[in-house]
Amino acid sequence: MAGHSKWANIQHRKGRQDEKRGKIWTKLIKEITVAAKLGGGDVATNPRLRLAIDKAKDSNMPNDNVQRAIQRGTGSLEGVNYEEIRYEGYGMNGAAIIVDCLTDNRTRTVAEVRHAFNKNGGNMGTEGSVAFLFKHCGQMLFAPGTSEDQLMEVALDAGAEDVITHDDGSLEVLCPVPDFSKVQDAISQAGLKPELATVAMRPETEIALEGELAESMQKLLDALENLDDVQEVFTNAELWFLNLIF
Repeated sequence: MAGHSKWANIQHRKGRQDEKRGKIWTKLIKEITVAAKLGGGDVATNPRLRLAIDKAKDSNMPNDNVQRAIQRGTGSLEGVNYEEIRYEGYGMNGAAIIVDCLTDNRTRTVAEVRHAFNKNGGNMGTEGSVAFLFKHCGQMLFAPGTSEDQLMEVALDAGAEDVITHDDGSLEVLCPVPDFSKVQDAISQAGLKPELATVAMRPETEIALEGELAESMQKLLDALENLDDVQEVFTNAELWFLNLIF
């Protein structure tokens, strides 16, 4: 069996997201709208909005769509009021799952999330049941071959908490959420580009699932991610398929 590959994991995730391009745009429009509503429409003073717009650009969303979402958030255009809700639960072998949602109908959303868990072998948990297994932080992943010395110097000087070297040669930068934009800017100015740059719930420890368990867990994660009101799904499951890890 292949060794641990954080890089393969990220590539697999991005590939699955590319297959759901239309849904990703819908989710990003919601996120931009809420970010603008909560923090204003200026990316210079609203890190959450900046991150959402960066993701929209990475997904090739037209700028007109981005601007309309900002205007709906700031009240310049009429729009829907979304509520942020987090659900927690369990998948195969007790693997932890966090489901972050934006919804205009809490009753509909909880019913759909619970149904997805139950139909696919998972279980809804209570608030706080698994969140303690994750760390809320800025996360950036760099391809194998990236200069470890350069990245470590730049990232740590900018306020990063840690730079992790994985077995596959990829590098991971972790930073406090308030410092995410500052660290990202410093890294970009140094000419380094992450494959992934996001604010996430990162698992402190992971649970390895293989074969049928991994396939069942992926099916559950897909079912949750495909729900219209779901923005992000985080898990501490490490999925192994045949000779590859995703």
